[in-house]
Amino acid sequence: MQAIDRMGNSTLNVLREIGSMGQLLIRALSLAFKRPFRLRILLEQMEFVGVGSLFIVMLTGFFTGAVFTLQSIDAMQQVGMESLVGSTVMLVVTRELAPVLTALMVAGRVGSSMATELGTMRVSEQIDAMEVMAVDPIKYLISPRLLAGVIMVPALTALFDLIAALGSYGVAVSLLDLNEGSFLARLEWFLDPYDFWHGLAKATVFGLLISLVGCYKGFFATGGARGVGIATTQSVVISSISIFILDYVLTTILLVFAPPV
Repeated sequence: MQAIDRMGNSTLNVLREIGSMGQLLIRALSLAFKRPFRLRILLEQMEFVGVGSLFIVMLTGFFTGAVFTLQSIDAMQQVGMESLVGSTVMLVVTRELAPVLTALMVAGRVGSSMATELGTMRVSEQIDAMEVMAVDPIKYLISPRLLAGVIMVPALTALFDLIAALGSYGVAVSLLDLNEGSFLARLEWFLDPYDFWHGLAKATVFGLLISLVGCYKGFFATGGARGVGIATTQSVVISSISIFILDYVLTTILLVFAPPV
């Protein structure tokens, strides 16, 4: 009975947190489009999320395309279909690897930073001081971060696609002597704009998720420095797990609306 009781309490706590995140999301998005518009804060957050993550996303994208090409061409050569390596790699990258890996990199860097920053402001009573001065902390602190995540994570995903394509091309054509014309022709034949929009749609949801979880955990952090550390850890763990779960759900939904072959 104690085990069942613990499972029930854990389930209720999860549902309670999901409901609280939903309420925070609705309020933050509704305030984001009301005056005063704090464009400077939004641009600062976009720079932090996007420009600050460029190096790690580009590095991850290049070696993802390169390694996946090495693994794929070995299997393709056994059946005489090595010309399909480029299109196969990029199909997987654009639909799955780019949005998921980009989101994981951003969750580790940006989500944890948001939770730490807001958590520190909460335990040091800076957020309480903002409320005393009649400044809405949700509009001032959370809304710009949510918008920055929604805008910049898809942009980073598109960059990931490009860099992964360069990595795949470099390995296949330059190192493994695959015919350049065949590599590029198969890309043109087998990749559709839908494949890119498929990944960007996922990236948009992931960007909102990462920002929301990081802001929520930091905004409601308690317990001093230890509480901030716990909030930061929970932010990264919850974001990472949620990305994989949402990836499956979104893939199922998007495949329903896929154009006919």
